[in-house]
Amino acid sequence: MTLRPPIRTQEPPLNASITPKIALVTGAGSGVGRVTANALLDDGWTVVLAGRRPDPLQALQADAAARGRTALAVPTDVTQPESVEALFNTIESRFGRLDLLFNNAGVNAPAVPMDELPLEKWFAAINTNVTGVFLCARAAFGLMRRQSPQGGRIINNGSISAHTPRPYTAPYTASKHAVTGLTKALALDGRAFNIAAGQIDIGNALTELSERMTRGVLQANGTVAPEPMMDAVHVANAVRHMASLPLDANVLTMTVMATAMPFAGRG
Repeated sequence: MTLRPPIRTQEPPLNASITPKIALVTGAGSGVGRVTANALLDDGWTVVLAGRRPDPLQALQADAAARGRTALAVPTDVTQPESVEALFNTIESRFGRLDLLFNNAGVNAPAVPMDELPLEKWFAAINTNVTGVFLCARAAFGLMRRQSPQGGRIINNGSISAHTPRPYTAPYTASKHAVTGLTKALALDGRAFNIAAGQIDIGNALTELSERMTRGVLQANGTVAPEPMMDAVHVANAVRHMASLPLDANVLTMTVMATAMPFAGRG
């Protein structure tokens, strides 16, 4: 029988006692990112809002202030190393630490046969969904490792496509499978530093970006069918639950599904 080495603990061993707790949400200007950022704000987190578009980030920051919450908008392109470096420099100089990263920023690609897919769309998906996730996780890992008390939690936004693809989704599917591998590596490498890593695999959360799915999307059996959707609040609640766990509760994957998801169409 092989025993895992215990998580290294310090005094205090967990970040639950740190006040205020600092969270970073990427892709915070819309969709799941915005809903989750608001949920964390409601839970008392100080939330750094990252995304490419300044206006929605600043609007969310102003709304948080009006509610007596603390948010900081930092326009960021997660595909650019220098932009990610500037983001984390801002976090460290402003707050001195980071307790939670929700690695949420992502893009899709046109649903076309692989040979018709423009190469720039492939690179856009991989650069955002894989390299962007890696760059933010890398920077968060470094900050969480050197801060005192040491440690924190990284939650990557995966997808049901990390398990089962839709037709004509090679870039997105490949990128989300890669995120799963990255999450597993982070969960392993972070043990020695009280850095917990996990992934949330979402099935059809209703946002402005996914509303088209209610009108029908191509299924594996060749039909076009609308798919059930769920309120994005359920995703945010799953993230906030993972965020509330002690760092020795290293939940690798949490799947949040829409009710009666048509699996027959996905496999």
